[in-house]
Parts: sequence; structure tokens; C-alpha cells
Amino acid sequence: MKKASIALMGVVLLLASCAPDMNNEEEIVQDDESEEETAIVPSNQLSEENYRMILPYQPSEARGIIVDQVANRLDIDEMEQGMRRHSMEVYDPSDHYFQEGQYITESMVYDWLGRELTGEQFETELQEEIDRLEAAEMTINDEVIQNIEDDLQKGHNPPIEDDEDQEMHEENPRYLSHILEQNYLTQGEGEDDSVQLAGISIGLALKSVYRFQTEIGGPYYYEDIPENEMMEQGQEIAQSVLEEVRQLEGLENVPVMFSLYREEEQSSPVPGNFVAKTNVSGGETSIDDWESIDEETVLFPSDEGRDKYFEDHEIVSNFGDEIAEFFPNYTGIIGEGFYIDGQLQKLTIEIPLQFFGSAEVTGFTQFAYGLVQEMFADYYDLEINITSSDKVESLIYREAGEDMPNVHIYH
Repeated sequence: MKKASIALMGVVLLLASCAPDMNNEEEIVQDDESEEETAIVPSNQLSEENYRMILPYQPSEARGIIVDQVANRLDIDEMEQGMRRHSMEVYDPSDHYFQEGQYITESMVYDWLGRELTGEQFETELQEEIDRLEAAEMTINDEVIQNIEDDLQKGHNPPIEDDEDQEMHEENPRYLSHILEQNYLTQGEGEDDSVQLAGISIGLALKSVYRFQTEIGGPYYYEDIPENEMMEQGQEIAQSVLEEVRQLEGLENVPVMFSLYREEEQSSPVPGNFVAKTNVSGGETSIDDWESIDEETVLFPSDEGRDKYFEDHEIVSNFGDEIAEFFPNYTGIIGEGFYIDGQLQKLTIEIPLQFFGSAEVTGFTQFAYGLVQEMFADYYDLEINITSSDKVESLIYREAGEDMPNVHIYH
């Protein structure tokens, strides 16, 4: 235990001495073709797996919509982070800057998330809009009518004739939950050092379970959506979104990466996963091929974890057993394994405990630190959060390939 304590103190000191200097910044010009603005980018990256971001930070034009549309908070985080992870294969973090989406607006997203109209619904709403304009004594011509027709058919979810018909809902679920845009920029060379858009990523959040009502205040119904059905619909929606995107000023000739994300059900303790992606060259208006993505997040301990990844499940369970012998207030651990192509990439474990002083936190962290060195292989990232009822008490983490875990105790 004395050796573990010495190692722990050394690691904490190392963490403090290696913190990056975030004051080293570079002033740049951001060129969006309509006006130039001075911006700042930090010269340092936290790691090769993180994009530098342009400052002052500019939130998305559709900021906040995802919270209202995607029911599981875990899906929100995984979708945003996963899109950046997949974008790294297209937009190299060493020479690209990240920016939230600046082109797809809030109103566009809400329009696209709506349902298509049936023929009868379309004709009814078209006539109602024409009548409204005529009552306001506005000019009605072919161009005005064409604009009304275009606005009425923005929705990408399937049409439904009767919103109170349960069977119609089951046969025509809302597949699309959200559309997320991310921008990636590069800096010019030589005298032209302005930052310009190099490409965008667009993620489509698609439901695995459709939750609906047939009347306000009535019961909720649930319809499972098979993955192959969801994939087919998602690919068709992506094609339609691409056609819309190519009509936006500034995106006519920009490369686009599309990814399809399958949400988990609302109460799931783990997030969903990406299932497919594709790259569209600048100026192209059609999607040719999709690349399948095999990744998933698995809960430990669980029946699914035991059935799919027995060895990993047993290691997490045995880790919990060792903790139970050491600490009388232990109630259980929560583990999540992130897998790509069936191979564990990251294991995250939360250990919720009740502590009565900083000495207990330090002692338990030292104990857990020793177990990590003894029990966990080093070919995947490992993160262990030791928490009490209201905060994180300490953190043990180790990147794949490293021999010694890093530790931080929050005093």
C-alpha cells in the first residue's frame, strides 16, 4: 500500500506539471464569403484526438433542438461526440478546426423533422395559404404558388392521413428525430491565412422505438422499428437532405459526410450507436454507397454483457467483488464497454460510494488503483469515476497502451 501511495502522489504531480498552456493563441480571419471576422484559435490541442475550436465560440444555428427531439440524454452526448470521432477520418484534426453548424437553421430542422403531406392535406393547406394571401391583398402568381408548394413539402417523415388512427401510426412511424450539423474549417497558406469551410458533417438521429399518442392526454403506444427498415428510411432521408443542403448559400460545392445514428429507447442506461456513413464530394448531389459501422455500447454487469462479451463481463464483476470486500458501504458498480467491430475500445466504470472524509477517498482510490494494475488489460482506454452522492471524488484513467494509470483526487 505504501508503494501505491507513492505512485499515486507522483502521478498527481505529473498531471499538474503537464497541463497545457491554453494562453498560447493565434489570431486568424474567418472568411464566410459575405464578410470577414477576426477570430482566435488556441495554438495547443488537448490531444491528437481533439479539434482546436475557433473563439469566440459560435453556437449552432439550430442550438438546443436536439434536447427536445432526442429523448435519451446519453444519445445526445454519444451522437455529438461520435460524429466528431467519425469526422476525423475525413477532416484531419491536425489541420482542421471544429465549429458547430452555422448553415442549417432552427426553422429548417423543425421543417425537415415534420411529416410529409398526403395529396389531400397538401391541396387543403395550399388553398388555405392562397386564401390567406388573397385576403391580405397580396399578389398571387406562379412564383408565389411555387414557393408555397416548396414550403409545404419540407418534412422527411412519412405522411399519415389520420393522426388519431393507431394502426396508421404503427405503419408510418416517425423515423427521423434530429439532424445535427458540424463544420470543419482549414486555414489558408502564405498571405491568405483566413479560415474557410473545408467540409461539413451531418448526422441523422433515427428512432429504434417510435413513441406516440393518438389523442392529447391519452396513453402512449410504442412501436419497435427494425434496424434494416430504419436504415432504408435513413438513406432515403439523407439523399433528400443532401439536395436541400446543396441549395444553401456556401454549401453548393462543399464535401459532406453523412452518418446514421440509431437511438436507444428512452429508458436505456446506455446510448445507441452509429450504423452507417458516407462521404459526398463537393458539388455532388447524389449519394452512391454507404459504409456499415459496427459499434455498440454494452452495460456491465448485465445479461447482454455476459452473453456477448463474457470475459469483459467477468472482469468487471470480479472488480466489483474485490471492492465489496474492502468497503462496507459498497452497493455496486456501473460499467460501460464501447466496442468497434467486436473489439473493446473503452471501458468506463462508475463506483458510487458514501465517504465520511478525505482520508477515506484517498485510501479507497489507492486500493482501486492497485486493482486496476492487477486486473485490467492495457489494449483499451479505461476510465474509473469514484463518486459520492453529490460529486465525483476521484478519477483513475489510462489510455490504451500505457503502463501506468493516471489519477486525480478532487479535494
